[in-house]
Amino acid sequence: MDDFTDLITANQAFADTFELGGFDGVAHAGVAIVTCMDSRIDPLRMLGLQHGDAKIFRNPGGRVTNAALEALVLGVHLLGVERVLVVPHTRCAMSSSTEAELRERIGASAGVDASWQQFHVVPDQVAALEEDVQKVRSHPLIPGSVKVGGFLYHVDTGLLEQKF
Repeated sequence: MDDFTDLITANQAFADTFELGGFDGVAHAGVAIVTCMDSRIDPLRMLGLQHGDAKIFRNPGGRVTNAALEALVLGVHLLGVERVLVVPHTRCAMSSSTEAELRERIGASAGVDASWQQFHVVPDQVAALEEDVQKVRSHPLIPGSVKVGGFLYHVDTGLLEQKF
């Protein structure tokens, strides 16, 4: 229990002044963002959005996986999503290592063989981004009226660069 005491204490302070309740779960700005789990990315603030404005799906590399597509379909049909941003970022560990390198590093850290684990590295971010944008645009359950853009987030400047 002591392993989480600092976080539970911080949560209690957060809850004491909590003012974000009562939201309906709809993306009020009509936005969904697929981005990386990297802690340097603040998806709402980077777009000038607030709590309740967007649906956010995060994973290593910011890829449009089957789970991301599931989230986007739900967002489009049930949660008011009209625009989708796919946003990988510069200096991403998923694009700066090979699959073998990550397996070796993880195996060394874990002290066990990690050669079986897939990490889905991204050797060419721009090509992967184009592929991911196309996956969303061509999905049979995402109508053509949904706007889909591919962007690269620069972690050292905070700027978004539209690629697709």
